[in-house]
Amino acid sequence: MTTLVDVEAAAARIRPFVHRTPVLTSATLDREFDARLFAKCENLQKCGAFKARGACNAVFALPEALAAHGVITHSSGNHGAALAYAAGRRGIPCTVVMPDTAPAVKVAAVRGYGATVHFCPAAQRDATCAALQAESGAVLVHPFENAHVIAGQGTAVLELIQEVPDLDVVVVPVGGGGLCAGSAVVVRSLLPAAAMLGAEPLAVDDAARSLATGVRQGRVVGATSMADGLLTGLGAPNFELLVRHRVRIVTCDEPAIALACRFFAERMKLVVEPSGAVPLAALRSIATELRGKRVGMVLSGGNTDFAWLR
Repeated sequence: MTTLVDVEAAAARIRPFVHRTPVLTSATLDREFDARLFAKCENLQKCGAFKARGACNAVFALPEALAAHGVITHSSGNHGAALAYAAGRRGIPCTVVMPDTAPAVKVAAVRGYGATVHFCPAAQRDATCAALQAESGAVLVHPFENAHVIAGQGTAVLELIQEVPDLDVVVVPVGGGGLCAGSAVVVRSLLPAAAMLGAEPLAVDDAARSLATGVRQGRVVGATSMADGLLTGLGAPNFELLVRHRVRIVTCDEPAIALACRFFAERMKLVVEPSGAVPLAALRSIATELRGKRVGMVLSGGNTDFAWLR
C-alpha cells in the first residue's frame, strides 16, 4: 500500500518537471462558510491539471529497459495529456486511448504534447488499450490503479499541508480515486485528526456507495456529468486506501457544480473545469459542519471547453 514515504519520494522525483502551485484564498468564500478556505490551484499545474504529478512520477520511475518501449494509457483527457507531457520530457513514445466523447480541448492537448491518439467507445477503453499494448510492448501507466501514480498525485496535498499545516478538513475530487487515495495517505499521516473528504458528482456516486457499503461498487454505466474527468469507476487499490484512511465521500448535483465553476471565474478569476470545482460544490452541501474550521481543497484542473456556461 502507498505510504507517506512513497509520496515524499515522488515529490523529490518530480520536482524538476512540475509546478509548485499556489494556494489562494477568498474573503468571499470565508464569509459564505464562516470558515477559512484554502484552494490548492492545480488548475495552474503543467498540462492544466494535477495529473502531471502522477504521470511524471510513473514515467521517471521506469527503468531504462522498460521506458525504451514507450508508455500507453486510456484517459478522457487530463491523464493522457499528462502522460504525453512526461513521456516527452523523458524522450519516449506515448499512446493514449480516448473515448470518442472526449472534449475536443482535451484531445487537442494530448496531441499537442506529442502522443498518438486512438479513439473508441468509452466502455471499450480497457480492451482497446490492452490490444494496442500487446502490439507495441509499451508500458501501461493506468490513470489511477498504479502505485507511482497514486504517490505522485498525493504530492499536491503534501504541498498544501506544508504551506497550511493546521487544516481541519481536506477535500479533493474523486473519480478513479488516484488523487483521493494519495491525499488520504498524506492527510492521515500528517494530520491524523483532520477530516478527509472525497467530492463526487451525484450522477456517478459509486465511490459514495462503495464507502457506505464497504464493498467497491462498479462504474455507473451511461452516466452523464459536466465533470467528465470523474466519470470513471473507483479503482481497487484506491478503494482500499480510502477505507483504510477513513475517507468520507460527499456528493453534489450538476447545478451546484456549474455554480462553483462560475464562482471561481467571476470572483477568483480562475478557470476551473467542472471536475476541479466539485470540491466547492460538495462543501456547500455540508456548509454548516464547517463553521470556524480551516478547510483545504484541491482545484484539480482547468482544462475546459466552457460548455458548462450554457
